[in-house]
Amino acid sequence: MEENLGLTKELRQKIQIVLVEPQDGANIGSCCRAMKTMGLSKLVLVTDRFYDEHRIFTLELHAIDMYKNCKKFSTLPLALSNSNLAVAATRRHGKKRKSSFLSPDDLSNLVNKSSKDDLISIVFGRESDGLTDEEVSQCNSMVTIPTSPDFPSLNLSQAVQIITYTLFKGALPFTGNKKIVTIDKQKEVASHIAGQLEQTQYFKSSNELFHTETFLKDIIGRAAMTEGEVQYFDKIFTKLAQRKIHSIKEKEIYEK
Repeated sequence: MEENLGLTKELRQKIQIVLVEPQDGANIGSCCRAMKTMGLSKLVLVTDRFYDEHRIFTLELHAIDMYKNCKKFSTLPLALSNSNLAVAATRRHGKKRKSSFLSPDDLSNLVNKSSKDDLISIVFGRESDGLTDEEVSQCNSMVTIPTSPDFPSLNLSQAVQIITYTLFKGALPFTGNKKIVTIDKQKEVASHIAGQLEQTQYFKSSNELFHTETFLKDIIGRAAMTEGEVQYFDKIFTKLAQRKIHSIKEKEIYEK
């Protein structure tokens, strides 16, 4: 193995693996082991369940500290609140999901280009049916592992192992210094822009407003915008909306 192969300390610190409502403690243990072999240590569980720790520790094998030090949250938005980028690991695509998706190598490149201070969450769903559309919408993008169409399903820990291995082998020396805004900030700016557009009578329905807001959040996240960039992005739409609102009011006065 080459000496420079593998995750740097900066990369290890900024990647967290998020498991949403895992159904079996054994799979949690297997995921811990998969992460530790690739140099990762930040595990997050989104669940209110209690697990049989014997099943976790049996599969964890020398990675018990991973589970003991993991963070637990009751909802996915809470788990992602401090993240700068969140990527949903899923093989299912559809009109209610993202319009584009990353390959594991694309994800590795994106991680390498981010700042050492960014927090990047990779979100995995339940063993039986993965992530819901709503959970995917909480993330900026999707990552999909190529598999045979004849049997595309992967075990949870297998998926974690493949993604973390790809990050490990694709890791580059840290060169970036760009601080991406958090997901909470991305949501705030997207909501403000959508609100400005709503005042211009841009939307035909509340459903259209929701999808536009989600789209804007995803764009901001995938573009890895800084605080200054999102402010400028927001300002563009605010100015355009103000001009449109002024035009609408003038038209209403004239028609009276």
